[in-house]
Amino acid sequence: QVQLVESGGGLVQAGGSLRLSCVASGNIFSPNAMGWYRQTPGKQRELVADITSGGAPKYADSVKGRFTISRDNVKNTVYLQMNSLEPEDTAVYYCKLTERFRNSWGQGTQVTVSS
Repeated sequence: QVQLVESGGGLVQAGGSLRLSCVASGNIFSPNAMGWYRQTPGKQRELVADITSGGAPKYADSVKGRFTISRDNVKNTVYLQMNSLEPEDTAVYYCKLTERFRNSWGQGTQVTVSS
């Protein structure tokens, strides 16, 4: 079983920055991908960014140039540096671990960007 614990959400003004962290623990298999998704009420959960254990990142078009995803494979931790935040980035952000035969999700952390 895998546990994912997110941290770093909060309230920030438009144009500000936040850094999210997600630590994975348990029996984790490689190769894998770790990523961030977000969801607002009434909408489907959407990919923000993910990164493979080999370090290849992928971003949603809406966050390219503003967000940076990185990971520390020794610590089983993924980070999301969010700069130039916009009110449209307001959502609950979820961490996801994708292994060959299993997907695991964190509980989510709220990010609120005020205008």
